[in-house]
Amino acid sequence: MEFTAKQIATYLQGTIVGDENAKVHTFAKIEEGIPGAISFLANPKYTHYIYETQSTIVLVNNDFVPEQEVKATLIKVVNAYDSLAQLLNMYEASKPKLKGISPLASIAASAKIGKDVYIGPFASIGEGAEVSDNTQIYPHVTICENAKVGSNTILYPSVTIYHDCRVGNNCILHAGCVIGSDGFGFAPNEKGYDKIPQIGIVIIEDDVEIGANTCVDRSTMGATVIHKGVKLDNLIQVAHNVEIGSHTVMAAQVGIAGSTKIGEWCMFGGQVGMAGHIKIGDKVNCGAQAGITGNTKSGVTIIGSPAIEAKNFVKSSIYFKHLPEMAQEIADLKKEIDTLKEQIKK
Repeated sequence: MEFTAKQIATYLQGTIVGDENAKVHTFAKIEEGIPGAISFLANPKYTHYIYETQSTIVLVNNDFVPEQEVKATLIKVVNAYDSLAQLLNMYEASKPKLKGISPLASIAASAKIGKDVYIGPFASIGEGAEVSDNTQIYPHVTICENAKVGSNTILYPSVTIYHDCRVGNNCILHAGCVIGSDGFGFAPNEKGYDKIPQIGIVIIEDDVEIGANTCVDRSTMGATVIHKGVKLDNLIQVAHNVEIGSHTVMAAQVGIAGSTKIGEWCMFGGQVGMAGHIKIGDKVNCGAQAGITGNTKSGVTIIGSPAIEAKNFVKSSIYFKHLPEMAQEIADLKKEIDTLKEQIKK
């Protein structure tokens, strides 16, 4: 498909600087631009590429002012990165969706399948399961008994949804993620451990995206809940009875222990670890590899292990590299004080 700068600017409500009839048919990074491609500039570190890129059109923020000649046609928008996302979503939506049910799929007689659903080879739909309209189920997906999957949702290969769990509308679950496996619950005794049956479920609300090989455990009782608009990266562990507030995002390898409650619009860097039975407020930003061991108030930025507010962490980090010298100085001072004490006694 081919679009002109005028069509794109109209769609994005942007302003054209250059040829409104310039045409593009593909996307490219600004440093790898080619004729016929549209690129974007959002990070100032990449500004120098705009003067040499071969891309035909470049999306830029409204406040961008070139310091020299730019060959590409510019489209100025409020947020270049978000505008690119809009275009990519439009591009994805224009692709034809897979439809039809493979004869190699296994679908229980009591399962309910909506309209225009795609079910790939070797997918398994259990007794009493429900799949709503326009959902795509790729090969080797397993939806166990009485589980429900909403409309316009995509389950990529080898996704597993355990019995009774709920997945909402417009969700994307990437390859290998597991929804509803048992929470890690064991009662120690003199002979070992008694397993605590996990009789709850997982509820995933609308517009959630979950990365490859991420696991969301079912609750001991009640529900583990992933609220609307949450985005989870690959290889994340969400333990039993956790609740993640709407529009919170987490990078890869985050681990959340059981019964922790996380607020809305939070952001967590990679490998953040959260202790169990704590409460994290709204709009908390957490740096990579932080360890959160206690309740956290809303609106703070934290880092470190145990995690503290970022400003304090930066101040403290100044002294970390000097600790050996400081320890030696303290030891020397202690010796001097001891010597002075001995002299005073005499």
